[in-house]
Amino acid sequence: QVQLVESGGGLVQPGGSLRLSCAASGSIFSINFMGWYRQAPGKERELVATISSGGTTKYADSVKGRFTISRDNASNTVYLQMKSLKPEDTAVYYCNADEVVETTRSGRYRYWGPGTQVTVSS
Repeated sequence: QVQLVESGGGLVQPGGSLRLSCAASGSIFSINFMGWYRQAPGKERELVATISSGGTTKYADSVKGRFTISRDNASNTVYLQMKSLKPEDTAVYYCNADEVVETTRSGRYRYWGPGTQVTVSS
């Protein structure tokens, strides 16, 4: 099994910055994709950004140029640097690990973190 733990959420004023972190632990052999999704009240969960083990990134159009995703493969940690935050960025942000290969069983698996609240408000 694999566990994801997010940190770094909170309350920030419009135009401010936050940095989210997510560390994966457990019986990990490798993780192909790590990423961030978000869900605002009354809306569906949506992709924010993903990054492959080779460093290829993908962003939602709404965050391009403001958010930067990065990862440390050695520690199985993914980061999301968020700048120029807007009220519409307010949501619960979920860490995701996809195509996880484990040391204890065959197959590839997907995991989610419990989520961290980001609120952008003056």
